[in-house]
Amino acid sequence: MNRLINGVAVVVAADAVAAGRRAAAQGAGLLREALARRDRAAVVVATGASQFHLLEALVAEPDLPWEKVTVFHLDEYLGLPATHPASFRRYLWERFHSRLPVPPRAFHYLDGEAADPAGECARVGGLMASERIDVAFIGIGENAHLAFNDPPADFVTEEPYLVVELDEACRRQQWGEGWFPSLEAVPRQAISMSIRQILKSRALVVTVPDARKAAAVRDSLEGPLTPTVPGSILREHPACTLFLDTSSASLLTPPRP
Repeated sequence: MNRLINGVAVVVAADAVAAGRRAAAQGAGLLREALARRDRAAVVVATGASQFHLLEALVAEPDLPWEKVTVFHLDEYLGLPATHPASFRRYLWERFHSRLPVPPRAFHYLDGEAADPAGECARVGGLMASERIDVAFIGIGENAHLAFNDPPADFVTEEPYLVVELDEACRRQQWGEGWFPSLEAVPRQAISMSIRQILKSRALVVTVPDARKAAAVRDSLEGPLTPTVPGSILREHPACTLFLDTSSASLLTPPRP
């Protein structure tokens, strides 16, 4: 089922696997269009359980010339070694980077162990300044966060990356998904791409399966546009598509007959 809700294209698939595959197909098509325009492209990739099936399908897309694609890392915990099971660098290497049929043009990871986190934000932000992001593959958190921009999110800053504090709802999500043995083990800070930088992407492919995301999806699409619901800012983007499954779409107002 395809719908338009407050300017956002919404695709509802049967399950998480189907949602991820459809998101990957759209993203791959957008990449091919970008490469046809200028023979190079840049993307942002996210992590977490919501991206499992998307990334699996994306690396299997045939004939994508990844050697022409620059990849940027969306967010990363501060102080977490790359060897930790919850490290997003490890996640992206194991589930995406190492599985690409050819190495990408460049892959810009965020170093969560950097001695100077603000300097790391500036370093990767500087690399991004020379690129136009063609597709950002992202999700929405249980508290409606985008990247690690928890509510109330900063809708104003133009800085590409920020050091942010993680709220308890966000940290509980990471624990609940099994990435950490306890709530206390979840880091309290992270480096995150800013809201404004996410919105600068030419297209947004937003994959949000699972019933536990249903309230965040409803509030992002149908509630007030407010920093207390970071996902609501997606309505300001001219080329944003949400890929849901029937569970995450379950609280949306049914379309009129």
